[in-house]
Amino acid sequence: MEHYNKLEEPSDEENDMLDLAFGLTETSRLGCQIIARPELDGIRLAIPAATRNFAVDGYVAKPH
Repeated sequence: MEHYNKLEEPSDEENDMLDLAFGLTETSRLGCQIIARPELDGIRLAIPAATRNFAVDGYVAKPH
């Protein structure tokens, strides 16, 4: 929780993506949104056992 409180607040887009995730906890975040900074030295992260992999599930990315 000490390191979690040092993170920026999640955006609405991140919260929307988290709504699709499995096994959320109170401190769940998207790993791609965590910026490694010196004040996060020593942070411990847990990677979920299950994921929603859109590439495997047939998702086709749309060009930007």
